[in-house]
Amino acid sequence: MLLHLPTFSAAFLASLVEFVEALTIVLAVGATRGWRPALEGAAAGLALLLALLALFGGSLALLPVHLVQLAVGTLLLLFGLRWLRKAIKRAAGLIPLHDEAALYAAETGRLTAESRTAGTMSRDWVATGTAFKIVMLEGIEVIFIVLAIGAAGQDWTTAGIGAAAALLAVIGLGLALHRPLTRVPENSLKFAVGVLLTAFGLFWAGEGLGLEWPGGDLALAALVAILLAASLAAVRLIRPAA
Repeated sequence: MLLHLPTFSAAFLASLVEFVEALTIVLAVGATRGWRPALEGAAAGLALLLALLALFGGSLALLPVHLVQLAVGTLLLLFGLRWLRKAIKRAAGLIPLHDEAALYAAETGRLTAESRTAGTMSRDWVATGTAFKIVMLEGIEVIFIVLAIGAAGQDWTTAGIGAAAALLAVIGLGLALHRPLTRVPENSLKFAVGVLLTAFGLFWAGEGLGLEWPGGDLALAALVAILLAASLAAVRLIRPAA
């Protein structure tokens, strides 16, 4: 089976960013409150996400293709522009860079300071709930990305494989490192993902409106190049003078 590379890349990179953030909190929970509640909370969140995906994911296949392309293309465009706007500001130095190490330290301090919830089974509900909530929060964003990319391109399999590959990569790195993935260039990833999602949104919204893109799918590469050049120019334009 041949994978559609743009679809796979967009789903993989966007999912990777979300999974890195979720892993950072889960590792903080495990390091401070124990690995059992951290893993139980993460597993419960992942199970619920898979159940929601199984229940509602297939409903998009029943809608007209052009309607799906217009709707999810518009949503994806808005989602991508939000990421791209923040990435441009970070690259220009207008807002702080996202720091996984600082997030890990802050969450570790918070969890250490909180008293454990007492119970007849001595279960640490604070730790379990924290891991569950972060997996659900980031996982819902991943589901949206996968459904949007898969629906607009009529290729849920490739989008799902991209997200699954990102999940496996993050789990593997987490098991190997046992610390936040500070070496993952998350700010650069968000910049790239913002460009990709914005380009996908423009492409699929245009197709939903009946626009015939010159060169077909090759127009997507041109959109990515134009958006990347415009974004880098915006960084230089708004960067404060030294």
